[in-house]
Amino acid sequence: MPECTNPLWPCAMTGAAACLAGFDGMTVVIHGSSGCYYYPTTLLHAPLYGTFIIEEEVIFGSEQRLLQVIKEVASSGQRIAVVTTCVPSILGEDIRAILASHDVLLVDSPGFSGDFESGYRNALSALEPRINPEKPGVNIDGVCIFDPFYRGNVRELVRLLSKANVPVATVFSADAISRVHEASPFTIGTNSDIASGVGENLGGTLGMKELTETFNRICNVIEGADARPVLEEIASEEERIIQVCDKFLRRFDPPRVAIFSWASYAAFAADTLRSYLDAEIACIGTRSTPSPGSARVFERAEGLSQVQALVEEHKPDFIIGSSFERSVSGDTAFVGLTPPLQGKVRLASRPIAGI
Repeated sequence: MPECTNPLWPCAMTGAAACLAGFDGMTVVIHGSSGCYYYPTTLLHAPLYGTFIIEEEVIFGSEQRLLQVIKEVASSGQRIAVVTTCVPSILGEDIRAILASHDVLLVDSPGFSGDFESGYRNALSALEPRINPEKPGVNIDGVCIFDPFYRGNVRELVRLLSKANVPVATVFSADAISRVHEASPFTIGTNSDIASGVGENLGGTLGMKELTETFNRICNVIEGADARPVLEEIASEEERIIQVCDKFLRRFDPPRVAIFSWASYAAFAADTLRSYLDAEIACIGTRSTPSPGSARVFERAEGLSQVQALVEEHKPDFIIGSSFERSVSGDTAFVGLTPPLQGKVRLASRPIAGI
């Protein structure tokens, strides 16, 4: 019998739940078994609801159970979203017809329909985001409660945009649900793997070079924007980074690094380490699909056996990744960048995007 290994990255159902649960004013119901409820709840640390269907509902239908849960959560006054899982989707129940008389958003996103990113995009599309041409400022994109750095990313970009005299419009996806339909025509991103596609993309915010280019573009399209304070801070902080890294390189050889993450985060880490520490990037293992035409060499790392094989083959000096990579790192130095990151409680919201 072939060995059964667990994937390291969540399914489409979890991606959809992560997107929807990031919006204030939205109640998310996972329509499926207890396992399909506890998995995203554990990963997202968000208040989700579940139907907890059992064998009886699988045989005789889950309509009554689903309607009962919706009735119970409706008292919150929030908008309700139902995310389907594999079992009800396989059963072929017409969930849309069951919910026809209720004001409920249905997101059909069973785990077998794709990966985390496809489920995230599916849920965001179901929300039907709209642009208000008169809305000032820019949207912040690529924000997801699954990402342990999402709060820090938002706070850092709000700080920098304020410094440049630029208002923040909608944050996709960590904002009030009402603001989904009041987005700005312009957007900046933190993680292109979960880009919303809403508005004109003015650029990303991972790394000093990308951040500089993005704020220059912002000043070209946003009336009253002044990028000088931000660009001055970038120059000052980059000088400090160079000094610290030069001091390191006077004592140690450039490191050999293995990176495992979202494609955008992994590329950012690789470029940063090459630029400032002259690092050798032994391998880049991605959970998500890289953008077409990328100049970097990515390897898919979706199972723990794949990760372990890459680590054993390349023998890095240190590893960047998730708790899964940490479990096979042995005595090799480790830095957490990728969810899940277990065993730590963060009292401060540290960013990856920004300065």
